[in-house]
Amino acid sequence: MMSLSLIINPEKHWVEVMKKQFFVLLIGAGLLITGCDQFHHKNESIEDKHMVQKVLLNNANQLDIDNIAANLVVKYRVVTNVPSNKCDKAKADGKCFEVELSFTAKEVIKAKGWKIYFSHILPVQSFESDEFAVTHLNGDLHQITLNDEYKGFAEGETKTILFRALFWSLSEYDALPNYIVAASNTVAKVIESTRVKIDTDTGLEILPYVVPYLDHQKQFKRTAADSTKWLNSADLFTRNQQLGTEKLDVKHVIIPTPKSVQYDKNNTQLSVINGVKVDFGNVEQSGVSAALSRLSTLGLKTSEKGVLLKLAIIENKEQLIGSYQLDITDTAIFITGVDVNGVFNGLQSLASLITLGSTQLPLLSIVDEPHFGFRGLLIDVARNFHDKTFILSMLDQMAAYKLNKLHLHLGDDEGWRLEIPSLPELTEVSSVRCLDFKEEQCLVPQLGAGVDKTAAVNGYYSVADYQEILKAATARHIQVIPSLDMPGHSRAAIKAMAVRTKKYSIIEQTDKAEQFNLYDATDKTVYSSVQYYNDNTINVCLESSYAFVNEVMTQVKKIHADAGQPLTRYHIGADETAGAWLDSQVCKDFIANNDKGVKDMSELGAYFIERVAGILSDLDIETAGWSDGLAHTRKDNMPAVVQSNAWDVLFWNGQNKVHQLANRNWQIVISSPDVLYFDFPYEADPKEHGYYWASRHTNTEKVFQFMPDNLPVHAEFWLDRQDNPYETDDTTSPLSEGRRFLGIQGQLWSENTRNNDMVEHKIFPRLLALAQRAWHLADWAVPYNYHGAKYNQQTNTFNDLLRAERDKQWAQFANTLGQKELAKLELFDIDYRLPTVGAIIKEGKLHANIAFPGLIIEFLDEVEGAKKVEWQRYHSEIEVKGSVKVRSRTSDKKRTGRITSVNH
Repeated sequence: MMSLSLIINPEKHWVEVMKKQFFVLLIGAGLLITGCDQFHHKNESIEDKHMVQKVLLNNANQLDIDNIAANLVVKYRVVTNVPSNKCDKAKADGKCFEVELSFTAKEVIKAKGWKIYFSHILPVQSFESDEFAVTHLNGDLHQITLNDEYKGFAEGETKTILFRALFWSLSEYDALPNYIVAASNTVAKVIESTRVKIDTDTGLEILPYVVPYLDHQKQFKRTAADSTKWLNSADLFTRNQQLGTEKLDVKHVIIPTPKSVQYDKNNTQLSVINGVKVDFGNVEQSGVSAALSRLSTLGLKTSEKGVLLKLAIIENKEQLIGSYQLDITDTAIFITGVDVNGVFNGLQSLASLITLGSTQLPLLSIVDEPHFGFRGLLIDVARNFHDKTFILSMLDQMAAYKLNKLHLHLGDDEGWRLEIPSLPELTEVSSVRCLDFKEEQCLVPQLGAGVDKTAAVNGYYSVADYQEILKAATARHIQVIPSLDMPGHSRAAIKAMAVRTKKYSIIEQTDKAEQFNLYDATDKTVYSSVQYYNDNTINVCLESSYAFVNEVMTQVKKIHADAGQPLTRYHIGADETAGAWLDSQVCKDFIANNDKGVKDMSELGAYFIERVAGILSDLDIETAGWSDGLAHTRKDNMPAVVQSNAWDVLFWNGQNKVHQLANRNWQIVISSPDVLYFDFPYEADPKEHGYYWASRHTNTEKVFQFMPDNLPVHAEFWLDRQDNPYETDDTTSPLSEGRRFLGIQGQLWSENTRNNDMVEHKIFPRLLALAQRAWHLADWAVPYNYHGAKYNQQTNTFNDLLRAERDKQWAQFANTLGQKELAKLELFDIDYRLPTVGAIIKEGKLHANIAFPGLIIEFLDEVEGAKKVEWQRYHSEIEVKGSVKVRSRTSDKKRTGRITSVNH
């Protein structure tokens, strides 16, 4: 006999049971009831019990679930982003958007007692339907149940739900896939019409059930004040014209740009048709083998008959780690580094000089060093998993462009991705998502994960996998900085340890049951995290929470040591959840009686961070974390070395907090969402993939424009998230004289990035511009004003001469991508984003251009009534007669870019 507790989880408040809905819940759960006395309540009537027995006769069986999954056609249509009086005024400043969710049955559906579970990033706050009810459960997970009025589907019949969710929806990829249909005593199935499809031409994900966004006012604008332009081919054509009409000669260009380059005045070339003969000198071969492997793949192979390539290390304490000198003469190539990292970087610059298919290298002399010591990339494998092979590929590309820090985000609410041998539950339970509301076999399917435990979005790195990553990183002079977010964003850890607690409680091993418990079972606090979880925050008042941290970090440190890359820095996350712990008796007792100086609930988050930082210090591990959490700590309670990832939004005067933390003498890694969040769209178009909470369009040029040493100055030439001018006031918290940042880091969060190709699409080619800004200090960059200043569109500190030089260098960079570097990415099977094509029709002729000159442009001229037409390659202006579409294509011709139409 199934008990009611399996339907209703009072601990998490997932289902509010009201008498009016009591029997609907029973029906939806599909209980097999032999007698209703077990459910008798003092307010229930005999008539109610007969009603339950009658309705359960039509309860869905497995054939019904299979039929619904195969034949129910779901359509998701955003009606409007314009708020109405039906929006909840108490939430999101009264902003909401409306969605029409429709269901069409291709075959008759008679069964009752089934439910649909679906993910929706923003919570549904209200709905309208005669036959269905929508409930927000937790995180992004929602439930659709059948009302008393539900009468089944006739063949071809369509039923709809109109619902409202917080804020707005501006992208067709806001919707999440894999709606799940389920009933009691059946195997849950994904509704086929909601599965992700892959476009065979572009390789991009498609959500066929999402109705295209077409309305500028209702579907494109965030608010009435939104000035963002929907990018079209004509505007893009105008923007691309700044690159000029002719391709530039870029065969000698290196990315990232070296500090100093002197070319031979006679433009003499060195032939390397026979490859190179390497003299390793005092350089360990293992320290440069990965760079030599890249050279070989690009066509410069090692050979006894080749040109001499002489490597050497000459230590110089006055130069930065990774500095080098590269000389190409008419007889040999010489690379001298201050360390093996420097020699490695010199080899990567040699690789950058190569144009595929060419056997000539220019004679030159390079003296080079990095601008920043920290040149990082974050890859989130927690929300959706990305496998070992993918990470190894990413390490190759990071090293190619001299990035040296991989921030690997391994733990969050939706998944734990690293094997901890002493705590197997972390990966046995929390590396997988399926439909198990007890969460003893897996986590519930957030982010549209579906029900398949073997799906690519699930998984983890075994110790052996992770150590292979560490060894590959070490060979490429990349430090791996792991992150397992705490105390917020910790749902995966909390649920796994709850399973462990239960396991040992059953066999009455109380010590083990309580050893690593992360939540207070008596805590009645009702809270909601930024991602709308009500149970994702570690209880910071439990000693077992710190025992867990110590155990995990001890294990991770050993894994690193055994792989030959010592764990010297760990990113704790440090995200907090406002309102957590307020009704925890454990925390109330702690506040009333502790010797840590913690006197108020508001201080608990900082206490956790400070204490965890102390645990790390005891393990000889330096602390890193996000700026918002670290800002609440007391400097005197933190270690001497702290890395703060500054993700404060620039157009909200984010530089103030960044500077305040820098003035604590902390190491600041600039991670500004305005420009360094690579999960954001490239362009402002609903068909672009990505979130957009801080930027609607972050293309490669914007990353190139970034001046990370001077955050407030961007107000002079960038706009806010609604493309309106903004002002920064840097007079209240300027940097202390001479203070500098440690470096910069690009971020790829993976909430709606479900496969490896989409990760590559979002990271590349922006990663090359990130590398440019991390390694090279542009001569057009405005130096920081340590006296503080205000900046806006009129202040003109970034004057016309500087802008002209920046744009000139961007044209060279863009040409280098189009003519050299993107072809190399193709060789390594990297699915970089192909830019959409700029185009106009003038006097009956098509004029087209592209952001990266050298890429292939194609067009389709569809004349009404004509036979099937084929795509043609565009070379120069050409007469067109019909409806015209354009797209780009890779140089290897394997993929195309997104198609856009050209207006006559």
